[in-house]
Amino acid sequence: MTYQLGDEPKPNLKKPTTAIISIQSGIAYGHVGNAAAVFPLQRIGFEVWPIHTVQLGHHPGYGRFRGYPVELDRFSEILDAVLDKAPLDCCVAVLVGYLGDSTTVEVILGAVDRVEKQRPDVTFLLDPVIGDDDSGVFVRPGVPEAIRDRLLPRASMITPNRFELAFLSGLAVNDLDQAILAAQSLLAVGPDLVVATGLPDPEDPDTLRMLALTRNERLLLSTPRLRRSFNGTGDVFSALMLGHYRLSLNVKSAFGRAGNAVYALAQLTEQRGEDELCLIAGQHLFAAPHIRFDVCEV
Repeated sequence: MTYQLGDEPKPNLKKPTTAIISIQSGIAYGHVGNAAAVFPLQRIGFEVWPIHTVQLGHHPGYGRFRGYPVELDRFSEILDAVLDKAPLDCCVAVLVGYLGDSTTVEVILGAVDRVEKQRPDVTFLLDPVIGDDDSGVFVRPGVPEAIRDRLLPRASMITPNRFELAFLSGLAVNDLDQAILAAQSLLAVGPDLVVATGLPDPEDPDTLRMLALTRNERLLLSTPRLRRSFNGTGDVFSALMLGHYRLSLNVKSAFGRAGNAVYALAQLTEQRGEDELCLIAGQHLFAAPHIRFDVCEV
């Protein structure tokens, strides 16, 4: 599927209910993984079928955590049960984020195959959770390679942060030109859209940038850097990028809405002095963020 850019269309609210399968971490306290992605997608109009790859009491941002990866047999059984029962012709997208173990990759690809048979236009968004600049790689051994070698070539969209873009491409990503080259190398592997987040501006340390590349267009969204950062912003962004794309079928519109919504959500959380993203208080932002930084072509 090739994504085209153009004027922002209005979502068709008369469409039948559509659904998204979301495969990522499950936590009881806090907002990362499915606990960050499911509600925003529901709030903008999607049914969401969440499948957990791990089950934790809270996210690792608090330090020591307790919980466990979902064993392969149990993960496969739960996913198969959803695929056997759910109306797959209503499933417009599969979202894959944090993986507890590399062994789940083949099961996930099998699930994508099953959905594609019923819904050939399904969008597979890969949020390649591998690590970040502060901590380096923080997933289990084998997961980064499984993401790069097996999931990346099959994805329709991919949303790496700066660290993950550099890892997946094998290229340095220290400025915008390098980010463009790295993103282009990922497009050559298979995805139709690469959205890189958390890109610093070497000339302005108070600015963060996001870059969206298709084979035809390059888009940039710049926002002020907030004083604090929050776990889960990447998960919310990937969910909203996917959801708004499926509502509008327009990359530029989805990129702008998702990027502005996440900035506004993080700003609200900072203003309220909270440690966890204010998903409930900020739910109005998911569909129509009041802050609007322009998307420009580069």
